[in-house]
Amino acid sequence: MIRNAIIFLLAAALFTSCRATKKIQSAIAKKDTTTVIPPPPDTGHADSMALIKAYYNAVMNQRISFTTFSGKLDVDYEETGGKKLNLNAELRMYKDSVIWIRITAILGIEGLRAYITKDSVKILNRQDKVFIARSVAFLQEIAALPLDLSSLQDLLIGNPVFVSSDISSYSKSSGTVSLLGLNSLFKTLITLGEMDKQLYSAKLDDLDESRNRTSYLTWSDYENKKGFPFAQKRSITVAEKKNLEIRLNYKQYEFNETLSFPFSVPKNYKAD
Repeated sequence: MIRNAIIFLLAAALFTSCRATKKIQSAIAKKDTTTVIPPPPDTGHADSMALIKAYYNAVMNQRISFTTFSGKLDVDYEETGGKKLNLNAELRMYKDSVIWIRITAILGIEGLRAYITKDSVKILNRQDKVFIARSVAFLQEIAALPLDLSSLQDLLIGNPVFVSSDISSYSKSSGTVSLLGLNSLFKTLITLGEMDKQLYSAKLDDLDESRNRTSYLTWSDYENKKGFPFAQKRSITVAEKKNLEIRLNYKQYEFNETLSFPFSVPKNYKAD
């Protein structure tokens, strides 16, 4: 349970639905067929690059800035073979410092508590009375993504991740704009609203062909109660040796309040 329960924290992205994993995989396959329009030659090139830059800047300008964040959310997890997990979670974050998570199951009984910093991942397994301490590299092992504290906080808050300004081409379709780019790890295809400029999805294809990894992130159900758009519903699908899907649904959230991050290891807990 520990591994499955942690995974949702390490992979948050948006778009709630009741789609099964194979349906989201179909969406991933569809993205591969997106017709990408290269910047036209000669006089059109400068205009096209200006348009690409404008859309990229619009996405980045909507990044959520925060000092602290807290939220309560429902989590659905599913992986190859039909294994499923439904959990409730409480999340607290201090920017560039700590992520604190408490996971509960039936009747509100706490099953797991995690404390993540730039250097370490600490976990209390309440069910088995076990304390786990790992380096931050544990995030990458569990999530199958190159995460650190900063990128994990971006995922959980709803900011774009692994997206660089090296955008080579774009396409338009039914009120959306897709930008195709490249960074040191992934080929990226991000899709946003043509008018509202809000991020809808991001597809990440690993450049390491030996891994054959594809991640598909989605954002939806935006609301603006705090002075900026916040996506309440998110999902992430990762397809590699096996497939996993995580769906998040924020029930409540607050920004920039004074928070505590209680984490102490009981004397009767065993170290793992």
